[in-house]
Amino acid sequence: MIKKIITLFLILIPINSFALIEVDITRGNLDPLPVAVSPLSIDEKSRKSFNKMLNKDNIGEEISNIVENNLRTSGLFNPLNKEAFLQAPDIANLKPRFEDWNLIKAQALITGKVSHVDKKLRVEFRLWDVLAAKEMMALAFTTVPNNWRRVGHIISDKIYERLTGEKGYFDTRIIYVAEEGPKTQRIKKLAIMDQDGFNNKFLTLGNELVLTPRFNPTSQMVTYLSYFKNLPRVYLLDIETGTQEVVGDFPGMTFAPRFSPDGKKIIMSLAKDGKSDIYTMDLENRIVEKITNHPSIDTSPSYSPDGKYVTFNSDRSGYQQIYIMKSDGSDVKRISFGNGLYGTPVWSPRGDLIAFTKLHKGKFYIGVMRTDGKGERLLTENYYQEAPSWSPNGRVLIFYRETKTNDKGEGFTAKLWSIDLTGYNERQIKTPTDASDPSWSSLLSN
Repeated sequence: MIKKIITLFLILIPINSFALIEVDITRGNLDPLPVAVSPLSIDEKSRKSFNKMLNKDNIGEEISNIVENNLRTSGLFNPLNKEAFLQAPDIANLKPRFEDWNLIKAQALITGKVSHVDKKLRVEFRLWDVLAAKEMMALAFTTVPNNWRRVGHIISDKIYERLTGEKGYFDTRIIYVAEEGPKTQRIKKLAIMDQDGFNNKFLTLGNELVLTPRFNPTSQMVTYLSYFKNLPRVYLLDIETGTQEVVGDFPGMTFAPRFSPDGKKIIMSLAKDGKSDIYTMDLENRIVEKITNHPSIDTSPSYSPDGKYVTFNSDRSGYQQIYIMKSDGSDVKRISFGNGLYGTPVWSPRGDLIAFTKLHKGKFYIGVMRTDGKGERLLTENYYQEAPSWSPNGRVLIFYRETKTNDKGEGFTAKLWSIDLTGYNERQIKTPTDASDPSWSSLLSN
């Protein structure tokens, strides 16, 4: 398992820090914190060794670039231009001259070093409060050299958590549907990548249509829907081993399977006898249980993080709205009452919000509301966009957006985008092909 590869070698975390740094995570990128990410120093012998193994001339600089990029894309930090740095990386790591870093307006400083020890990659880093002239955190990791990108993401998560008080989301992966071809004849494959778009891999060949991949919250297992001989079939796929199994064949139509928070069940919508209801399946004994029974169309179920409730969309009020109910199907309540049609609700990992897609006056919106339906906020609007998925810390949403096209299907594209809860920091996540139906993994290094 990937998550077991990295070994934490040393932890030195001063608990009683009198840091003056404060990152306002409620305001997105309005006041990003100025940080200096000094390149990780490396001795010449280690540099040559890693260059030979990884074909990277300076692995320390590469890792610091990952940290810098992660912090920048969060919208909460403003990494300063390295050309303005007055202190060499190796000296800064031993003892920063805080007056030099104050001079360029840095409030936080990241330093460190990389070395080659017993055929392993050892990375040390320190986080400094420049204003208070204090060390805030010091950590070291040892791992196999090929894990250098993951080390950069783990360092980013540690810094993010120390400066914001919330868990990070950088050491994660995103699974999605890779799409190619004209809109009327799309080839769709399962694909996976790191959250920053690197290490992209295709998991299926594209022989069969695949839809709605979703991560297990407790492991690197994925459930998804595929059509085998034009019949819907739900699969489980272990990302680490490549092992794939069929959960079941379901006559009629099946929609959007998702895992329960403990990973022991999947919940989905099945269309039978002209109506669509929500069902669960126990993955151990494969017992299927029907939890809604209504003549309307009930789809897109998503569990609350504690597993006690389910949100879903239904047209039982006459047009599509969002509902919540207890996980046994009882106590159904409608929570959306705004203008427009609501769909694809998904519960935040923090339990406080539900993200959704909304169609109103010909435009599609990605928004969030509290679990009682109050406090609705629309974060972004476009011609067509849907399928929000939460980062594991509940701070960022990823979704996909389609461009306008002509009647022949020419010029059509589908791309992945992310946006934070403030409605700021909207950005495209680059993929080698068109992309849709993203799902964010849990932290790999938990």
